Amino acid sequence: MPKRGYHHGNLRQALVEAALELIEAKGPTGFTLSEAASRAGVTPAAVYRHFAGREDLITEAALQGYEMFGALMKHAYNGGGPSALAAFEATGRAYLAFARKHPGHYIAMFESGISINRTPELAAAALAARRVHEAAAEQLCQHIPAAQRPPAAMFSAHIWALSHGVVELFARGAPGAASPFAPEDLLESGIGIYLRGLGLIPQDQGRGA
Repeated sequence: MPKRGYHHGNLRQALVEAALELIEAKGPTGFTLSEAASRAGVTPAAVYRHFAGREDLITEAALQGYEMFGALMKHAYNGGGPSALAAFEATGRAYLAFARKHPGHYIAMFESGISINRTPELAAAALAARRVHEAAAEQLCQHIPAAQRPPAAMFSAHIWALSHGVVELFARGAPGAASPFAPEDLLESGIGIYLRGLGLIPQDQGRGA
């Protein structure tokens, strides 16, 4: 692959973009800093002006991913539709869309083994993204008396896990072709079944109602 040029001052971002391409192609542990430097068009020594090692580079990719992800989730929630259910389901669709559009970021965030507590900045960005989903969950159960409400953080985490499972099994890469249903349909029907089971929406309430 020919070396890419970079303008003075944006070498750090050029290295992140190179790492994202390598993460997508080889996985988070399948490349070296030298390979990232080569893709960015610099010597390996230049990398160390910005990153102490590969984990630092992946951490920056994850940080940028969480910032993008949080902004996308917030946009989906605010513009999701006329009801709390529609807004909540919109965040699920946003999760799938992010995983498809930004696979390198997604892998760095969720599959690299990098702890979200590795840096304060990463922890804050991850928390901000999670709180958008928890806010949507909280809104969804406002009609239930406070003493009877399931913890919003709990069922938000359950839906997050369901979203992640749909992504891993059916929305990314070759396994996605094995699903007889669209990933969006799998996720939305799963959300509906789960929420009806908790009594958060009526048994006969349809999608996006």
